[in-house]
Amino acid sequence: MDAPDLPASVYAAVLADLARVNRVTLAARPTLGFVRRVSRGRPFRLLDVGFGQGDMLRAIARDAARRGQPCELVGVDLNPRSAPAAAAATPAGLPIRYLTGDYADLAGEPWDMVVSSLVAHHMDADQLRAFLRFMDRHARMGWLINDLHRHGFAYHGYPLLAALMRWHPIVRADGRLSIARAYRPAEWPPILADAGVTARVMRVFPFRLCVAAER
Repeated sequence: MDAPDLPASVYAAVLADLARVNRVTLAARPTLGFVRRVSRGRPFRLLDVGFGQGDMLRAIARDAARRGQPCELVGVDLNPRSAPAAAAATPAGLPIRYLTGDYADLAGEPWDMVVSSLVAHHMDADQLRAFLRFMDRHARMGWLINDLHRHGFAYHGYPLLAALMRWHPIVRADGRLSIARAYRPAEWPPILADAGVTARVMRVFPFRLCVAAER
């Protein structure tokens, strides 16, 4: 889906189906729980790295609004086609800003939280260590990686779910590949230790693996 020659309309359709996958698999649940726990009702400024269609940021914005909690939400994504697709799917009035670029360029800004969803398994070892150190250094309240759990049932079951839901062929293929590239719980502690970062690893139903530091 990140092929440079993929038409913008196809990319937008793929992102829309990925947002549907996230809804069906309850992807927002661990992130919303994390935001509520660490913010404790206080106003917050949050960075979402690799926002895709922006569905996680919209869920955070609406959840904060229901609780009367002020927030400023910023998403950054390397793919220049993500921001237009996310903006088109985002109603006016939500406190969300979508940026194109590298999260590292935002190091000088004050962040209460840094989150990501379905991003960590796309990084190589050096990129992941750098990302962990960035979050640990710059997230005042805490940070969360919300990713897939590499599990045989998920790997073999996802194609059946994707076919039943008639998701885009790219979503069907990339979804299974992402599960195969994701981590298992026992693989995270050595990664964290190598990065010099302390965090908690949590399994979340269904087949999510989250890593969090809550301050």
